Amino acid sequence: MNKASRLFCPALVIPKNAVVKQTEQLSLSQKLLTELGLVKPGSNGTYQIMPIAQRALDNCVSLVQRNMQEAGGQKISLPVLTPTQLWKKTGRLDGDISEFYMVRDRSGKQFLMSPTHEEAITAMLATTAPISYRQLPLLLYQIGPKFRDELKSRFGLMRAKEFLMKDMYTFDVTKEKAELTYATVSEAYERFFRQLEVPFVKVEAATGIMGGSQSHEYHYISPVGEDTLLNCSSCGYAGNAEVFEPDASSTCPTCRSTQLNRVRGVEVAHTFLLGDKYSKPLGATFLNTSGKPETLVMGCYGIGITRIIAAALEVLSTEHELRWPTLLAPYDVCLIGPKQGSKEQVPAERLENDLLQQLTQICGDQQLLHDDRKELTIGKRLLDAKRLGHPLTIVVGAKAMQQDAPKLELHASGSEKIELNINEVLERVALHVRHKQQLLQQMPSSETDVRIRQTVSHVH
Repeated sequence: MNKASRLFCPALVIPKNAVVKQTEQLSLSQKLLTELGLVKPGSNGTYQIMPIAQRALDNCVSLVQRNMQEAGGQKISLPVLTPTQLWKKTGRLDGDISEFYMVRDRSGKQFLMSPTHEEAITAMLATTAPISYRQLPLLLYQIGPKFRDELKSRFGLMRAKEFLMKDMYTFDVTKEKAELTYATVSEAYERFFRQLEVPFVKVEAATGIMGGSQSHEYHYISPVGEDTLLNCSSCGYAGNAEVFEPDASSTCPTCRSTQLNRVRGVEVAHTFLLGDKYSKPLGATFLNTSGKPETLVMGCYGIGITRIIAAALEVLSTEHELRWPTLLAPYDVCLIGPKQGSKEQVPAERLENDLLQQLTQICGDQQLLHDDRKELTIGKRLLDAKRLGHPLTIVVGAKAMQQDAPKLELHASGSEKIELNINEVLERVALHVRHKQQLLQQMPSSETDVRIRQTVSHVH
């Protein structure tokens, strides 16, 4: 069982009345994660993930993997270092390379600390024994660190020089088949974002340095977003402002309406239909039905895992308290017992121990945090629990010892305190667990889609 007294959570201690000089612009999520000891700054643009935030990160990784595997993905791992020679073959080193980290080994060979792996995985398939059309489509994904020397690393995990990313690469026999795979993976992305219950918007996007014929981005709407998104009130079209021609930025490209809403978005995922941009120069082929080689048709699909954590908290949290997506919360329940030395300590602890056993049976011991710091008052521990954003916090206090009608305090994240008897509290916990299970199965899309459209329309 998880004990609060054993958690490594190096909270930022600011002396009372101290004036803190900010050297950089902070986002809400960055401020809270740092103050609460969930994330520590490393060197410029890098961050150290502490145990509580790591649990949320692991939850996100698990949910991403579940959806990628349901889409037919197979997990692999590729080296961080990619020979620059591969990038020269595809022409991606011809432009601005200031964001790339490059290193040389002792023999002078140059490598990229990969910001993405299109060249690496395509070269791997090009050197693999002939691939048959029967093996396609092939959907390979990995989850690992990526590196970009950001000119302006800011907002904590939202724009860091090292970040955790899921990147999938797909290979098909024809453009038409690749489009079907694109639709399959896109459906998995939309299911993933619906499960997080954070309003998102999917927009048409520019292909940029990645290349290809089609691209979409997934955004959380936030004032700290670096992208401008345009949404048409008439037909529902949504696109990144980058895809609009400068002289047509006030007109919808689909219905020609001028009723366009502008919002700021944080990009948290991106999909590309690449065609043969990488497979052709790197010689990645398959054998067709006649046994003759043909060039593989590709797609690539990224999800910024660490960025999702920060961006979701940015959207949901209040000025002083974190708010987690249900499926990403580090713990489901926090249990707070009586203070050491209080008059109700002995009988209340008996009830506390019984509750621990019952809660473990309902939500599992890994989803339960027992705040056993009995030297602290209930109020201090409750304040910590609220700031950390636990979905449910249960307090065993003085009212739990009332003879006629013993009551426990239940604090749901973002809601007012309610007083319930033991059975009612346990039922609320069971309801929360059932809600998580329903989200994992499949969240109905209709209500969420309406909420997404309303969010884009009403935020200006």
